[in-house]
Parts: sequence; C-alpha cells; structure tokens
Amino acid sequence: MPTPIVQFGTSRFLQAHADLFVSEALTKGEALGPITIVQTTGSSERSGRLAALARPDGFPVIVRGIQGGERIDTIQRVTSVARALLTAESWSAVREIVAEEAEVLISNTGDTGYQVGNDDRITDIPRSFPGKLLLLLQARFDAGGRPLTILPCELVSRNGDVLKAVMLGLAAERVKDSAFADWLNKSVVWANTLVDRIVSEPLEPAGAIAEPYALWAIENQPGLRLPCIHPCVKLVDELAPYEKLKLHILNLGHTVLAELWLKAGRDANETVREILADADLSARLDRIYRSEVIPAFAAKGLETEAVDYVAATLERFRNPFLDHRLGDIANHHREKIERRIGDFRRWSPNVAMPELTAICDQ
Repeated sequence: MPTPIVQFGTSRFLQAHADLFVSEALTKGEALGPITIVQTTGSSERSGRLAALARPDGFPVIVRGIQGGERIDTIQRVTSVARALLTAESWSAVREIVAEEAEVLISNTGDTGYQVGNDDRITDIPRSFPGKLLLLLQARFDAGGRPLTILPCELVSRNGDVLKAVMLGLAAERVKDSAFADWLNKSVVWANTLVDRIVSEPLEPAGAIAEPYALWAIENQPGLRLPCIHPCVKLVDELAPYEKLKLHILNLGHTVLAELWLKAGRDANETVREILADADLSARLDRIYRSEVIPAFAAKGLETEAVDYVAATLERFRNPFLDHRLGDIANHHREKIERRIGDFRRWSPNVAMPELTAICDQ
C-alpha cells in the first residue's frame, strides 16, 4: 500500500501526536493515507519497536488527564502505520518511498537533529538526519521532482526555516547542482510548526501515555499539504502567537512555580500538581496569570486566546496522572527565567509586571 506520509523518528511523542491524529482522520477519510515510519539511527533499543509500530491491529495510546473539567482515562489504538523501516537495513526501500510515494515528510529527531558532524559521510549512508534527507530529496528530484511538504516537529523556533537553511547549505556543499538547489527552494515546502503535548511515558513494545491537550500548529504557505484534517491540527496564518502562548504561559508558569519551590526550600521530589495543592502558592500563580500575563496578551489583541490557554494550562498542571517534578523543571533555572519571563517583559513593556519583575531582578 502506498504511504503518502513518511515520518522520520520513532519517538513516543510522534506516536501520541502525528500518528494518532492520522489514525483518527483515516477512519473519517480525512487523511492523505497511511504512514511509513523511518528509524534513522541504529539504536537496538528503538529498533525493537519497529515491528510493533506496524502491526495491523496497531499500538495503544493511553490518554489521561483533565480536560474541560472532566477526568479522562481512555485507550486508543493507532493503526495509521503501514510500514516501519530502519535506514541501516532498508535504505534502498526508504529512498524509493520518498522518491515515488511521499507527499508529506514529518520529522522529530531530537534537540541535535539538525547537526551535521565532520564524520557524516564516513559511510554510504550519512550519519546525520540532514545528510540522509539530502540524499532522499536528491532521489526524488532525480525521479521527476514532484512537489513535497516537509513538517519538522523539532522544538526549534521557525523549525522549517532553520531546516531549509541547513539543507540548502548542505546541497551547495555536496551536490553543486543549481537545478536541484532551485527545486529545494521552490518546490519543497518547508513548513514552520509548533507542537504542544506532554507525552509522559512510553509503552512497550510500542505506544505511549499522553495528556488530553494536544496542538499541532502549522504556518500556512503556498503549496503546503496537510497530512490530515483533525481538531488538534491547526493551519494558521502566523505561528508567533502560538509560540508566545506556549512560552509565556505554560513554560512561564513552570518557571514561576520552580522559583517559588526553590525559595521555600520545599520537598526535593515535589511535583507541579502537589505544589498547586498549596492554596497560597496556587493563588499566587493565579494572580500572576490574571494581573500580569493575560493583560500583556490583551495588549497584543490576544486576550481571548490567553484566557483559554491559561485555563487549559492549569488543568494540565493539575493532571492527576502526571508526576512532573519541580526539580527537573528547575534545571538551568536562570536561563529559563531570562527566556520565559525576561523576554516576556520586553515583549510587552507597557504592562505592569511587579511579581514577574521581582523574579527577574532578584
């Protein structure tokens, strides 16, 4: 069966995000088609997932948490994956699928996924994801060069623009074909995306446990194709507001709670849910959201979006199934204060933020 969607990465995040969305859309006839998953590294631990990912009866995703005031605890079967391949063993098949079948590529290759090392071409199959992708795109170009949409899901701001720049630079270095470079620039859609869902645990041999909240925001541009129609997949004119909501409400809230936790010298293993059981600290976070954060978004014309996102964020923080330790959140605390709170103050300098300012200036 042809697979118009090709996914690079076997992460539990993608299993509970893109794979689940496509699976649900397929039942309604609202997806391009099934998925080929490509594992780009030779990790023996992950390679054991491949057979389980492509089983005809699918793999489970357990969704647990609070949404709209209701407690949710459900199991869904993901049946969107038709094939799961390892590049080290099935490189020629992966090349053919990308060249002949793919309409949309999805990637989630981790924090260092766009890096290209000096030893990248030590073998016939490059070690890096960009190196592999370059050869796969060249195969598609050589097969006629049909248009293609690439949806990177790495947690990199303007990830499509960043990946495109990496790939154009790599093409100039390794291919030196102006026609191929022109095709990469004009016929390949490098979409900027933002993903937002906490996927807390893997299941073995495949599957994951995730919270109810999920968002896949994709910035529109000419020629872009979506993998599916789904309530959690939003085609937007501009990605920046969604980035700001996530960074300066969800992430900012985490950093505020970590600051309160550190200053009070509370239990080393305390979680976000547990600290919010303290009425005084919960009230303080509510006050910061109500008096400092929402007014700043309102000044940018985003009050309704901010109010809704704050409500969803507080439900996510209180998820009874999720143990999110404040000690983990507090890693690199000063850097997070600068990015999540300092940048927020500079973004909306005319809104009074006494409590957030005190955290920054201590």
